[in-house]
Amino acid sequence: MSPAPFDIFLPPGPGEKRPFSRATRAGGLVFVSGHSAPHDPARGIHRGATAAEQTRNALAMVESILREAGSSLDRAVQVTMLITDPADYDACNAEYVKHFPNGLPARHTARFGVPTEAKVAFACIALAGDAS
Repeated sequence: MSPAPFDIFLPPGPGEKRPFSRATRAGGLVFVSGHSAPHDPARGIHRGATAAEQTRNALAMVESILREAGSSLDRAVQVTMLITDPADYDACNAEYVKHFPNGLPARHTARFGVPTEAKVAFACIALAGDAS
């Protein structure tokens, strides 16, 4: 059997409820699955009380995954913003733009309803490798 034509980053652990890898890299691109801000109260990790805090923390999570896969938010070409409450749209946007000072990637926004208390989550596609 030949190896997969792509690299998998941070696959799910045994027994994990979310059956997806955090990211894959193929064809010069990194594909990051949808992620909200980390939340593990038992370890003192809270995603944030406001939509802006959650946006900041979720994008930090995406940035960390991109770095693991050899990319960064600066290399993002497309972002998906998932929100649970349309009333949070303006607050999410106000924080979102701060993370792309060199120009905004293409983006679409959708309302999501997975069983979570997160206000916002992000997925993205970025160029692999360092900027030239």
